[in-house]
Amino acid sequence: MSETVRPTSPESTELLRPGGVWRNWGRSEQTTPAFRATPTSVDEVVAVIRAARDRGLTVKAVGASHSFTGIAATEGVLLDLGRLDGLLAVDVERGRVTLAAGTHLHQLPALLAPYGLALENMGDIDRQTIAGATSTGTHGTGARFRGLAAQLVAVTLVTADGSILRVSETENAELLPAVRLGLGSLGIVVEVTVQCVPAYLLRAVEHPEGFDEVLDAFEQRVSESDHFEFYWWPHTDRVMTRTNTRLPGDAELRPVGPVANWVEETLLQNRVLAVKSGLGRIAPALTPAVNRLATRVYGDRDFTDKSYEVFTSPRTVRFRESEYAIPREAVPQAVRDLRGLVERMGWRLSFPVEVRVAAGDENWMSTAYRRDSGYIAVHQYFREDHLPYFRAVDALLRSYDGRPHWGKIHFQEAEELASRYPRFGDFVSVRDRLDPDRVFANPYLERVLGA
Repeated sequence: MSETVRPTSPESTELLRPGGVWRNWGRSEQTTPAFRATPTSVDEVVAVIRAARDRGLTVKAVGASHSFTGIAATEGVLLDLGRLDGLLAVDVERGRVTLAAGTHLHQLPALLAPYGLALENMGDIDRQTIAGATSTGTHGTGARFRGLAAQLVAVTLVTADGSILRVSETENAELLPAVRLGLGSLGIVVEVTVQCVPAYLLRAVEHPEGFDEVLDAFEQRVSESDHFEFYWWPHTDRVMTRTNTRLPGDAELRPVGPVANWVEETLLQNRVLAVKSGLGRIAPALTPAVNRLATRVYGDRDFTDKSYEVFTSPRTVRFRESEYAIPREAVPQAVRDLRGLVERMGWRLSFPVEVRVAAGDENWMSTAYRRDSGYIAVHQYFREDHLPYFRAVDALLRSYDGRPHWGKIHFQEAEELASRYPRFGDFVSVRDRLDPDRVFANPYLERVLGA
């Protein structure tokens, strides 16, 4: 168990260093902060915020830089939470763990294993930090399972005046639906307590199927499965389905062998995708044929492994992404409309379209707030111009009452977003209370929340 050292009076001048250039993982955002800071304790976070205020600078926390929007960008102080990590406390009886904000999701299996615990659900990437993932609304798939932020039962953050605010079921409980998914606008999250579940296995069945066949049975598939998703390869009539079934932790393991796993996840999912993407730039006319080939060689497996081994996969090819949440029942028609859009526009798209689902929750700024949701995500190789494709998809999914993922590229602004989130005004009021001087503001937050 890691232990956070908290000096009694950290010198703020020693914590700030020249900023340099910051870029996000997808290379869709870049900025040059005046300063960077890498605190190792909550007291140092407090000192940085106070130093920034003294200089009239804003502060933004950054985790793994895996958001595709400018949600972490700043020209003030960039606060890297990478050294504020580890397991801080465990409540074995209730299955709860308290984590430092900079703990990466890929660290959790080793941290939780000694206690026989696991996350209830995960997305397909584990590079993010726990605070970054929850603050932007990261989710997995599963009709009965909520996003990662809904698994938080307590949050500790440092507010704009340098005070420490603890929010839980028993302390400032009225703020919990806001701070669990706070977009980095309410304060610097320094600790979170996660409600875990007993460790479990997943049986994963991956299989290519027909486009219309899957959409016609979509509601049945998601209702009858623990975790269902599919990928549609543009310019084809095929999708790759993934159906994960939860099993007890002591069930029989049948993992993919190391060679087969390397072939599927390293060779096919990443190296071949890199070649496809590069080829698509120089010879786009070949993309449809290459995608059709991919549907014949990619993703046809049946295996059982620990939950985190099944949920997540490596992603080494840089891309940009846009994702919208829409009412779950609207997914089949929306995907068909997206297919028609691609055909009409004549684009040549190397990356598949990803479709997932999640249960509704009570977090005010959750894309699944009080609505069982379907998620449609589109991707573009990072060296290609993503704007025409993403803008058109953005317009299409707005017509389905779409709520954009906060960490993925979209074009909505505060006025429209206020109409999509019933508690939008309440969230902004909490922001006004906790950060009246906009210490944690930046252009992205001004666009989506208002100045």
